[in-house]
Amino acid sequence: MKRFIIFTISMVMLTLISCNKPSLQKYIVDSQNDSKFVTVDFSASILPISMKENASEEDKKAFESIRKVNIAFLPENKSTKEEVKAEEQKIKTILKDSEYKTLMKFNDKKGKATLYYSGDLEAINEIVGFVNIKGAGVGVGRLLGENMNPNALMKMMRSVNVNDDEGKLQQFKDIIGNKIGPIK
Repeated sequence: MKRFIIFTISMVMLTLISCNKPSLQKYIVDSQNDSKFVTVDFSASILPISMKENASEEDKKAFESIRKVNIAFLPENKSTKEEVKAEEQKIKTILKDSEYKTLMKFNDKKGKATLYYSGDLEAINEIVGFVNIKGAGVGVGRLLGENMNPNALMKMMRSVNVNDDEGKLQQFKDIIGNKIGPIK
């Protein structure tokens, strides 16, 4: 009986501890409530993108595998310089302590970026990009979908038309540009 009680208490404690574990979803939601962050959350269906007439069925399937996009970016300025460092560590910890696997890394004099994924490499459910741009800020972007194939997505990018007749992309660029300023 004593063992059963100890086991039960241990399981309850483990459950409570695991519920408080930081997640990328929680990080993005919390960022949306912080006015210092630039956040974007939208369904892929509203993207002003269409496939070129000669696009293959594979390209169309890759495009349709994307469901949702989330972005949370903290611009760096005099008042957020220390916070940018803290947010970088938070994001690194979340990504390190999760099920994400590294897809590729970029590193140059302007900053660093890493792409992660979850799911099977041929059927990815989530792609995460983590960026730290010197003098501009730190952020994370998430692409959610079903059975996304990174090779098919890269190939598909060459087969899309950007339709900005309504100026939506320019408005988005203006908002982001005004918040983060020029990248040095």
